[in-house]
Amino acid sequence: MADNSFDIVSNVDFQEVRNAVDQARREITTRYDLKKAAAEIDLAGEEITLESSDEYTLGQAVDVLHGKLVRRGIDLKSLRPGKVEEASGGRARQHFEFQQGIPTETAKKIVAAIKKQKIKVQAAIQGDSVRVSGKKRDDLQQVIALLKEMDLDVPLSFTNYRS
Repeated sequence: MADNSFDIVSNVDFQEVRNAVDQARREITTRYDLKKAAAEIDLAGEEITLESSDEYTLGQAVDVLHGKLVRRGIDLKSLRPGKVEEASGGRARQHFEFQQGIPTETAKKIVAAIKKQKIKVQAAIQGDSVRVSGKKRDDLQQVIALLKEMDLDVPLSFTNYRS
Protein backbone atom coordinates (compact mmCIF):
# COMPACT_ATOMS: atom_id res chain seq x y z
CA MET A 1 0.00 0.00 0.00
CA ALA A 2 1.18 3.53 -0.75
CA ASP A 3 2.26 5.32 2.41
CA ASN A 4 3.07 8.78 1.06
CA SER A 5 0.97 11.07 -1.09
CA PHE A 6 0.44 14.66 -2.18
CA ASP A 7 -2.02 16.62 -4.31
CA ILE A 8 -1.22 18.69 -7.39
CA VAL A 9 -3.58 21.67 -7.53
CA SER A 10 -3.93 25.01 -9.30
CA ASN A 11 -5.57 27.62 -7.08
CA VAL A 12 -5.65 31.41 -7.00
CA ASP A 13 -5.67 33.40 -3.75
CA PHE A 14 -8.48 35.88 -4.40
CA GLN A 15 -7.59 38.04 -1.40
CA GLU A 16 -4.27 38.73 -3.10
CA VAL A 17 -6.11 39.35 -6.39
CA ARG A 18 -8.34 41.93 -4.65
CA ASN A 19 -5.26 43.61 -3.17
CA ALA A 20 -3.52 43.68 -6.57
CA VAL A 21 -6.62 45.12 -8.28
CA ASP A 22 -6.90 47.82 -5.59
CA GLN A 23 -3.24 48.75 -6.05
CA ALA A 24 -3.62 48.79 -9.84
CA ARG A 25 -6.75 50.94 -9.53
CA ARG A 26 -4.83 53.45 -7.39
CA GLU A 27 -1.95 53.59 -9.86
CA ILE A 28 -4.28 53.91 -12.85
CA THR A 29 -6.14 56.85 -11.27
CA THR A 30 -2.89 58.66 -10.44
CA ARG A 31 -0.89 58.06 -13.64
CA TYR A 32 -1.19 61.05 -15.94
CA ASP A 33 -1.47 59.08 -19.20
CA LEU A 34 -4.13 56.73 -17.83
CA LYS A 35 -6.07 59.37 -15.90
CA LYS A 36 -6.44 61.32 -19.13
CA ALA A 37 -7.81 58.19 -20.86
CA ALA A 38 -10.27 57.60 -18.01
CA ALA A 39 -9.08 54.01 -17.62
CA GLU A 40 -11.11 51.89 -15.19
CA ILE A 41 -10.58 48.51 -13.56
CA ASP A 42 -13.28 46.43 -11.90
CA LEU A 43 -13.24 43.10 -10.06
CA ALA A 44 -16.51 41.15 -9.92
CA GLY A 45 -16.28 37.65 -8.49
CA GLU A 46 -13.58 35.83 -10.44
CA GLU A 47 -13.54 38.28 -13.36
CA ILE A 48 -11.58 41.48 -13.91
CA THR A 49 -12.82 44.07 -16.41
CA LEU A 50 -10.56 46.80 -17.77
CA GLU A 51 -11.92 49.70 -19.79
CA SER A 52 -10.16 52.64 -21.41
CA SER A 53 -10.56 55.26 -24.12
CA ASP A 54 -8.60 53.23 -26.71
CA GLU A 55 -6.69 49.96 -27.18
CA TYR A 56 -3.29 51.50 -26.51
CA THR A 57 -4.17 52.86 -23.07
CA LEU A 58 -6.03 49.62 -22.36
CA GLY A 59 -2.73 47.83 -22.98
CA GLN A 60 -1.02 50.22 -20.57
CA ALA A 61 -3.63 49.46 -17.90
CA VAL A 62 -3.20 45.69 -18.50
CA ASP A 63 0.56 46.09 -17.96
CA VAL A 64 -0.09 47.85 -14.65
CA LEU A 65 -2.46 45.05 -13.60
CA HIS A 66 0.05 42.34 -14.59
CA GLY A 67 2.78 44.05 -12.59
CA LYS A 68 0.62 44.26 -9.47
CA LEU A 69 -0.51 40.62 -9.79
CA VAL A 70 3.07 39.39 -10.13
CA ARG A 71 4.18 41.43 -7.12
CA ARG A 72 1.38 39.86 -5.11
CA GLY A 73 2.50 36.36 -6.06
CA ILE A 74 -0.30 35.57 -8.53
CA ASP A 75 0.99 33.54 -11.49
CA LEU A 76 -0.11 35.10 -14.78
CA LYS A 77 -0.69 31.62 -16.25
CA SER A 78 -3.90 31.48 -14.24
CA LEU A 79 -5.20 34.67 -15.91
CA ARG A 80 -7.31 34.02 -19.04
CA PRO A 81 -7.69 37.20 -21.14
CA GLY A 82 -10.76 37.72 -23.29
CA LYS A 83 -10.94 39.58 -26.58
CA VAL A 84 -10.63 43.33 -26.67
CA GLU A 85 -14.13 44.54 -27.49
CA GLU A 86 -15.65 47.87 -28.29
CA ALA A 87 -17.59 49.53 -25.50
CA SER A 88 -19.98 52.47 -25.68
CA GLY A 89 -18.55 55.79 -26.76
CA GLY A 90 -15.74 54.24 -28.82
CA ARG A 91 -13.99 52.91 -25.71
CA ALA A 92 -12.14 49.59 -25.48
CA ARG A 93 -12.96 46.90 -22.92
CA GLN A 94 -11.33 43.58 -21.99
CA HIS A 95 -12.40 40.86 -19.56
CA PHE A 96 -10.03 38.55 -17.67
CA GLU A 97 -11.02 35.34 -15.89
CA PHE A 98 -9.01 33.20 -13.50
CA GLN A 99 -8.42 29.50 -14.10
CA GLN A 100 -9.25 27.60 -10.91
CA GLY A 101 -8.30 23.93 -10.78
CA ILE A 102 -6.48 21.79 -13.32
CA PRO A 103 -8.38 21.21 -16.60
CA THR A 104 -8.96 17.55 -17.51
CA GLU A 105 -6.67 17.68 -20.57
CA THR A 106 -3.81 19.09 -18.50
CA ALA A 107 -4.41 16.53 -15.75
CA LYS A 108 -4.18 13.76 -18.36
CA LYS A 109 -0.88 15.22 -19.61
CA ILE A 110 0.45 15.24 -16.03
CA VAL A 111 -0.55 11.60 -15.42
CA ALA A 112 0.93 10.53 -18.78
CA ALA A 113 4.23 12.32 -18.05
CA ILE A 114 4.48 10.63 -14.65
CA LYS A 115 3.78 7.19 -16.15
CA LYS A 116 6.27 7.81 -18.97
CA GLN A 117 9.08 8.33 -16.44
CA LYS A 118 8.32 4.89 -14.92
CA ILE A 119 8.63 6.18 -11.36
CA LYS A 120 7.02 3.80 -8.88
CA VAL A 121 4.07 6.02 -8.01
CA GLN A 122 0.37 6.09 -8.82
CA ALA A 123 -1.25 9.24 -10.19
CA ALA A 124 -5.02 9.63 -10.12
CA ILE A 125 -7.18 12.48 -11.38
CA GLN A 126 -9.57 13.65 -8.66
CA GLY A 127 -11.88 16.32 -9.99
CA ASP A 128 -9.75 19.41 -10.62
CA SER A 129 -6.63 18.04 -8.89
CA VAL A 130 -4.25 15.10 -9.25
CA ARG A 131 -3.23 12.87 -6.35
CA VAL A 132 0.15 11.18 -6.51
CA SER A 133 0.95 8.38 -4.07
CA GLY A 134 3.88 6.04 -3.62
CA LYS A 135 5.93 4.13 -1.07
CA LYS A 136 9.08 6.27 -1.16
CA ARG A 137 9.35 10.00 -0.48
CA ASP A 138 12.23 10.20 -2.97
CA ASP A 139 9.90 9.01 -5.74
CA LEU A 140 7.39 11.74 -4.85
CA GLN A 141 10.16 14.34 -4.88
CA GLN A 142 11.21 13.09 -8.32
CA VAL A 143 7.64 13.63 -9.53
CA ILE A 144 7.59 17.17 -8.11
CA ALA A 145 10.91 17.96 -9.85
CA LEU A 146 9.55 16.52 -13.12
CA LEU A 147 6.39 18.64 -12.94
CA LYS A 148 8.31 21.82 -12.13
CA GLU A 149 10.32 21.31 -15.34
CA MET A 150 7.20 20.83 -17.48
CA ASP A 151 5.79 23.85 -19.27
CA LEU A 152 2.06 23.67 -18.58
CA ASP A 153 -0.65 26.26 -19.21
CA VAL A 154 -1.62 26.40 -15.50
CA PRO A 155 0.46 27.17 -12.40
CA LEU A 156 0.87 24.10 -10.19
CA SER A 157 1.21 23.89 -6.44
CA PHE A 158 1.81 20.80 -4.34
CA THR A 159 -0.32 20.47 -1.25
CA ASN A 160 -1.62 17.97 1.26
CA TYR A 161 1.68 16.09 1.60
CA ARG A 162 1.12 13.04 3.79
CA SER A 163 3.47 10.34 4.94
